[in-house]
Amino acid sequence: MADLRPGDGKAEQLRQYWLNGKGAIKIRWNTPGDFRRCVRELNKYMPGRAEGYCANLHQRATGIKPGHHNGKNPMGPG
Repeated sequence: MADLRPGDGKAEQLRQYWLNGKGAIKIRWNTPGDFRRCVRELNKYMPGRAEGYCANLHQRATGIKPGHHNGKNPMGPG
């Protein structure tokens, strides 16, 4: 099958690592503090850009933007 998005393969592997792989185990998506854990983990690899990337990952992993838990997040926004 042809690569419909050449050059994006490594980026998708990285997303899958943090969304479904060993990285996701560290972050524990859909639990209180998931966004903060993501930023803490990814800040090691992409300082200054981790919050934006984690916001995108959070929306993919949970279906909602960080901090939009309708008051159901006991740790506050994020």
